[in-house]
Amino acid sequence: MTGLLLAVLALVGMPLFIVLGAAALWATREAQLDPALLMVEFARIAASPNLVAIPLFVLAGTTLEHGGAAKRLVRFFNALLGWMPGGIGWVAAATCMLFTAFSGASGVTILALGGLLYPMLRREHYPERFALGLVTAGGSMGLLLPPSLAVLLYGVVAQVSIGDLFVAGLLPTLLLFLMVGGYALLRGARNAPRHRFRRHELLAATRAGWADLLLPVGVIGGLAMGVLTVAELAAFTALYALILEMAIHRSVRLAALLPIVREAATLVGSLFIILGLSLGLTNLLVDAQVPMRLLEWIQVRVSSPLEFLLWMNLALLVVGCMMDIFSAIVVVTPLLLPIAAHFGIHPVHLGIIILANLEIGYLTPPVGVNLFLASQRFAQPVFTVFRATLPFLLLMLAWLALVTYIPALSLWRTPSGL
Repeated sequence: MTGLLLAVLALVGMPLFIVLGAAALWATREAQLDPALLMVEFARIAASPNLVAIPLFVLAGTTLEHGGAAKRLVRFFNALLGWMPGGIGWVAAATCMLFTAFSGASGVTILALGGLLYPMLRREHYPERFALGLVTAGGSMGLLLPPSLAVLLYGVVAQVSIGDLFVAGLLPTLLLFLMVGGYALLRGARNAPRHRFRRHELLAATRAGWADLLLPVGVIGGLAMGVLTVAELAAFTALYALILEMAIHRSVRLAALLPIVREAATLVGSLFIILGLSLGLTNLLVDAQVPMRLLEWIQVRVSSPLEFLLWMNLALLVVGCMMDIFSAIVVVTPLLLPIAAHFGIHPVHLGIIILANLEIGYLTPPVGVNLFLASQRFAQPVFTVFRATLPFLLLMLAWLALVTYIPALSLWRTPSGL
């Protein structure tokens, strides 16, 4: 009865750290254990060498968000791709992906870029429904690219190489970009006007945004070549973002730095509380042999890895539309890891599948959060937003199937996955 009550409280909007804390205290009481055992996980998290990367990457993303990186990226991609048939569709997809990777939150992408991209798409004679759907779905793309906070969090929870995870996310993201861009090409080539390629505009946009564009290149290169550790790369990224916005573009003044740091610290603090409590609760579940019982139940009913992946995808889509991505990662990952290991699924591949599902969950009714954010941002009914995003949702589901059942897309650079 207590567990049902806690689940209901979580569904009606009770802060997750309160629900998890109450569930953990209730579980320790039922197991007749000292609640102080829950603090062990906080100590283990604090000792993690990758812990420092999370607040530093969050600070970098928040700084870039406030510094106007979104406008510079839109201008650059418009100059680079806008001349193509359906070029503005490619621009919207590329900008949303890159900005979501920077900010670490898909909802921020809709709020920050919606006012720029939606009018741009409408001016290019894209159908209103298509423009609304592309900008809404664009917020759910890019979470696999560095320096995505979701990837960092999965790496910490699953104790998997974060560098391997970032490299593993490159091909799936490129595939999604080509699929969405191809669909935009089909829709945009019919009605949208063609623009002349203007070399001087591309040069001007490159001069304005070259430093923004170097950041993901540097992060990906540093991880792929093993030049820097994740913690060192996070420190470099945060310093780079601060210098970029405060010294080069001068879009963030010293007086604005304290609110930016406070905003980043609030997000990081909430994440750490949820992470520590959920891992403490997971330990209690492990002591109660819940994962083992779940594995035995699945073994009786599921006979192959492909069947397991199908049921896991269905369950994760439900989780993704009910919980925010960070909470979902720390709750479901410890439960899925031993089951996936039993079926021979590589933890890096599992991470890409989990994150891909949770990305799509943002667009899945009844409570896909991006549907509500877009409804508020564009003053449209939620049902209208859902109808607009439905083609992109189907496209992303097809992408999810490819990522799930073609492990080479994720494991192309993972030696143990070859």
